[in-house]
Amino acid sequence: MATQTAATATTTESKSWYRGFATSPAAHVFAGISRILLGLVFLWAFLDKTFGLGWATPSEEAWKFGAGDGSPTYGFLAFATNPDSPLSGVWSSFADAAEGNPNAWTNWLFMAGLLGVGIALTLGIFMRIGSISAVALLALMWLAEWPVTKVLDETGRNTFNAPVLDDHIVYGVVIIALMLFGAERWLGLGKWWESLGFVKKLPWLA
Repeated sequence: MATQTAATATTTESKSWYRGFATSPAAHVFAGISRILLGLVFLWAFLDKTFGLGWATPSEEAWKFGAGDGSPTYGFLAFATNPDSPLSGVWSSFADAAEGNPNAWTNWLFMAGLLGVGIALTLGIFMRIGSISAVALLALMWLAEWPVTKVLDETGRNTFNAPVLDDHIVYGVVIIALMLFGAERWLGLGKWWESLGFVKKLPWLA
């Protein structure tokens, strides 16, 4: 009976094309691609806000490492945060610090986060630090808009499609999953990075 059950399980396993996919080379490639795409999301945001590439940021509002006229955090802090949030006073104080001041600490910290996370995910180095930093950054942006059920546009309707979930949470969960999966080792520099002496001594840098 046990032999028959094992044989049935083996047959079912062989008929299911997705069985064992997580350990296949194709899964590794998809993990690497997912990591790179998420990294490029952060890198593009950094580049657009820094140089005013004309997508979300017009050229006249470029940050240019504090030398331009733009303040990359002010617009979000002043207009995208939820005034009904219990933390609204915190975001308002950050906005006041960033208003008309490209060299505000909020701008430098935010832009450094975007660049660091973008490089870490795209190249597959500093994956642990980059992933945790990404989640922290995304969590702060989510908190700035929380509670999302009260964020309304000019029509009086909610601007979110769900009461709690949004892309910040989804991105954060996926990034942590990729870190745990070891996605930096595929289509990236992760294997080489982990082989370096100082990274072996300080594995939290991997």
